[in-house]
Amino acid sequence: GPSSSEGAGKVSLLKKVPALKDGDFTLAECTAILLYLSRKYNTPDHWYPSDIQKRARVDEYLSWHHANIRASAPKTMWIKVLIPLFTGQPLPSEKLQEVMEGLSTSLKHFEERFLQDKAFIIGSEISLADLVAIVELMQPVGVGCDIFEDRPRLREWRRRVEDAVGKELFFQAHEMILNIKELSNIQIDPQLKEQLAPVLMKMLK
Repeated sequence: GPSSSEGAGKVSLLKKVPALKDGDFTLAECTAILLYLSRKYNTPDHWYPSDIQKRARVDEYLSWHHANIRASAPKTMWIKVLIPLFTGQPLPSEKLQEVMEGLSTSLKHFEERFLQDKAFIIGSEISLADLVAIVELMQPVGVGCDIFEDRPRLREWRRRVEDAVGKELFFQAHEMILNIKELSNIQIDPQLKEQLAPVLMKMLK
């Protein structure tokens, strides 16, 4: 998301995080960063396949993801933890219900259109599409909204992603998300609260 820090402005012209600095080259947007790293370091082909049609399927999911899963899943974290932390006021339960309804629709489309009866989004092997999806979908879990509980197909897909990545690395990567509720106990600098509160509220509109 947006960052007002001086450091972010030096790395990213968009002043957003995440951002990558590789020598003199800088890059913003997480998807662009993932694709850049996969090409630079010649990662195993299944992450971003050389086969043009499989690669197009990864691109298709990544394009869909931003306006659907990403448009809903992170908002659960903002509503339940971040906005109350920075504003000092909880949001009405109706707001979370609205977000969860939108997320439920996106998850239905995810299962029916992308996952179908496959092991992973583009077939029998994990790809960047699965990584981008799982990171977003672990955010509701971190604030107590277990979206996998009543969705066996989605739950099995998550298990396969964990196994493919390695359980230790998987939970290490999601450690901050899964412990996000602990932030409610920390003290926030008043000036930082003043800067970030309106930004977070704007994200929910």
